[in-house]
Amino acid sequence: MKILITGGAGFVGRHLASALIQRGDAVRVLDVLVPEVHANGARNGGQRPAELHPDVEFIEADVRDADSVRQALKGVDAVFHQAAEVGVGRSMYEIPRFVATNSLGTGVLLQEIVERRRQVRKLVVASSMTLYGEGCGCCPEHGLVEPHLRSLAQLEQGEWGSRCPHCQREVAAAPTPETKLPAPTSVYAVSKRGQEELCLAVGRAYGIPTVALRYFNIYGPGQALGNPYTGIVSIFCNRLLNDQPVQIYEDGCQSRDFVHVSDVVQANLLALNADEANNQAFNVSSGELWTVLEVAEMVRDNLGGKGQVVVTEQYRAGDIRHCHADLTCIRQRLGYRPRIGLRRGLPEVIRWARQQQTWSSGSTYQSAEAAGFHRASRELAAYGLLRKPTPQPRSVGALTVEDWEGEDEYGQSTASPAPASPPRGCP
Repeated sequence: MKILITGGAGFVGRHLASALIQRGDAVRVLDVLVPEVHANGARNGGQRPAELHPDVEFIEADVRDADSVRQALKGVDAVFHQAAEVGVGRSMYEIPRFVATNSLGTGVLLQEIVERRRQVRKLVVASSMTLYGEGCGCCPEHGLVEPHLRSLAQLEQGEWGSRCPHCQREVAAAPTPETKLPAPTSVYAVSKRGQEELCLAVGRAYGIPTVALRYFNIYGPGQALGNPYTGIVSIFCNRLLNDQPVQIYEDGCQSRDFVHVSDVVQANLLALNADEANNQAFNVSSGELWTVLEVAEMVRDNLGGKGQVVVTEQYRAGDIRHCHADLTCIRQRLGYRPRIGLRRGLPEVIRWARQQQTWSSGSTYQSAEAAGFHRASRELAAYGLLRKPTPQPRSVGALTVEDWEGEDEYGQSTASPAPASPPRGCP
């Protein structure tokens, strides 16, 4: 088959392109090379990224450029639409950028596919778990529930748990199926929901078999280590390797579901080949539940205990508490089986990150990495999206102290860091 991958020079796209070539497909990639992901930056003069498989045909262009998309679609049998701006926090203060790329860019692509609807036999779009908002919860009284987004008033008091919508009791995390009503809490999440629904609607209307894959938190070798806006596993690895503390929001007990990039590739290949997947959306993840604090400590343990993990008790407006995937649907209809859990996959990522450090080490690289992280934190704080609860006296031994005493020039708390161990009540 002749296959186009939009955003194909990115993390998932590169792995997917290599897998498709290995099975004998011809692959064309269209990518604009945003500087947060690609070291050489955008508008690279047509020079192909070194990480791309040598047999990939590369077009450096913006998915919003109809002429470039038209050229990229010539002779193509199937399309994997991976192109998107990423970063939940950043989407809240770069709204036009996210809407333009994720919404308008998808519209341009779909219009050109419609013009070739007898040619394009499959469209697979990268969607996101962020469209769910809060994941499902289990209430002791009401069973499986769909918690509402935590209010700012609740977070202001440092009350982190998600609550049952019926009795307001705190709920435990429960697997989230594809049938959960979407409740996106960020511009990024809204735009990813839009990408999914645009593709499915156009696919149904024109008879183009279309599949949406709702990615959970992806990690693996090859993820951009210097991008401070996305990929917490790579961010944790990078900061600890560069002697920078890992700073965790809230109490560290918020939980996520992490999926290895090879399993994301597996899901894409299954979606391409299975007619049973057409016109549907599927969760893509491991089905494992990990707290953010557990992940940070696991990274540190794999580095021999090197580095500091700090629970800041700051919070970001719009962040969710829990979300992990119910994989029943994708298992039954596509035969998807996640192969690499976090305990197995994390050492591989750390080995890869160490290798990158051998050629990018030095004070200049470390300063750039630290500056990127602090810039991201300052941007969130400047827009009022990174906040601290109202100071509450707390007892530490025989003393009573005030938390959140101030900020340094990077917008980081100058109070004594909380211990990096699960607070009481952490699952």
